[in-house]
Amino acid sequence: MKKILQSGLTLLLGVGASSALAALDRTGDFALLDGDGGFHQLSRYQHREAVAIMSYAQDCAGMPAALEAYAALQRQYAEQGIEFLLLDSSGSSRQVLADIDAGMPVLHDEGRLVAEMLGMDHVGEVRVLNPSRLSLYYRGDAGAELASLLSSLLTSRVRNTVSAEGTGAGCELQFPERDAHLAKVPDYSTEVAPLIVENCVQCHRQWGAAPFPMDSHVSLLGWSPMIKEVLLNKRMPPAQVDPLVGHSSSARYLDVQDIQTIVHWINAGGPRGDGAVDPLEQLVFDQDETWLLGEPDLIVSTPTHLVPANGVLEDIYEDVDLGLEEGKWVKAIQFMPTANGTLHHLMVMVTAPGEDFWGAERGSHLATRRFLEGYSPGKPVVTEFNENTGVFIPAGHKLSMQFQYVGMGAEVRNVTKIGLYFADEPPASERMVQAVSTSFTIPPNTPTIPVHAEHEFDHDVVITGVRARMNERGKNMKFSVEFPDGRRQELLSVAAYNYAWQPHYVLDEPVEVPAGSTVHVTGAFDNSVSNPFNPDPTESVAPGVDITDEMFTGYFSYYPK
Repeated sequence: MKKILQSGLTLLLGVGASSALAALDRTGDFALLDGDGGFHQLSRYQHREAVAIMSYAQDCAGMPAALEAYAALQRQYAEQGIEFLLLDSSGSSRQVLADIDAGMPVLHDEGRLVAEMLGMDHVGEVRVLNPSRLSLYYRGDAGAELASLLSSLLTSRVRNTVSAEGTGAGCELQFPERDAHLAKVPDYSTEVAPLIVENCVQCHRQWGAAPFPMDSHVSLLGWSPMIKEVLLNKRMPPAQVDPLVGHSSSARYLDVQDIQTIVHWINAGGPRGDGAVDPLEQLVFDQDETWLLGEPDLIVSTPTHLVPANGVLEDIYEDVDLGLEEGKWVKAIQFMPTANGTLHHLMVMVTAPGEDFWGAERGSHLATRRFLEGYSPGKPVVTEFNENTGVFIPAGHKLSMQFQYVGMGAEVRNVTKIGLYFADEPPASERMVQAVSTSFTIPPNTPTIPVHAEHEFDHDVVITGVRARMNERGKNMKFSVEFPDGRRQELLSVAAYNYAWQPHYVLDEPVEVPAGSTVHVTGAFDNSVSNPFNPDPTESVAPGVDITDEMFTGYFSYYPK
């Protein structure tokens, strides 16, 4: 009885206290994929009153009872603005999680970094979170205190974090990587800095595309709270491509073990260690222009663009005449911007006289076009097309380009050189791109608007890459192919679409697609307050090619087999 009275007093004080000292405990933002590859980020649940999340493990003896109590609350409160999630704490694979029918998403907490951040110690523990303020309403299990807290959330303001006694389902969580890093903190010089060099510094350097340089231990330490945040909420690496759906070396992946190394080092205070040399201070970036395949056959220079110090510029469109008196086959291409820190993406189409960048896409859901290649920030690369393939530029045709610039703290001018390498002989196949879109309606204040588009190939092709294109309300996009025998293969999934990142993903393994196969583009828009890029969730949005419109176009690069 005494314990019940104490719990009731705690809840009463948490709900009704008006003291200036009253405050909810802070927590961090995080993002995880569920068993089906769906993307869940705490701060993207602002259209909900709260997010409840329970630590879950199938093999814990007390799990069924704890889950039933939790599911009963879901049935009562899910329609009243409370989101219910499960956080896998068993180390199960995504494939195993996909087969669990729990009536709610099961998030794949690989490495248990989120459970660690939320301070969970046992299976069956629950946290109730405020997605708007990234704060904690409740810690405890799925008992009477949780039911009272959820009821209070809907009727009054909860001012203090409520902590209830209990050990959930009773099984203690294990954190072997955390414990190992507590016993021996990752070494800055030999473990942490090499990860930064390999994955970050090409953009996070002086005059790079990222907002701050990682050029020393001091710099890394100063930015460590931000680094930890963007790793846990998956803003970095940019453009969240599901690592279990297809694979592209042009995507950016970071293993969970590497994330643990960096996060645990930050949690330990970011010690400098005993290394005599700071690897980040030793980095020297070659500022000389280098054509990786030697001098191109044709160098095209774009017009000069003045980029202001701050802000994101609206897309800029330019045409460049090539002066080609005869058709040429391009076998490779390299981009070389003079101010690569400002150029966030550049897309290049081959267009006929009188045709603009969008060409046939302006008036049709399906369009077969000549896409040369795209540029995004990172290490200098040259794109060589698949053997015996190329992009054909007919005589008299031109390049039509779309630029997106982001200010880098100082006003700069940019000219991009495009190096084209021509084939000596016509290749066996021409690489084309199939644009696949559809009609849609985007209503206001709606967090998920599903969209689907498809196209059937009437001839044998080999798909070599894909690209997703939406505007600011884009949420996710997945590419797949359905073969004539009914078999379906997923090619790539952009689990968390970001308008600022629109790379062309070249597949590591091209996919042979026989005639009669249908390619599918599935995805969704988010026109709600939960979308951080949304300019106005109260607006209905029409399809179109302008930034004030919306797009849902999947591009399949291919060549005839």
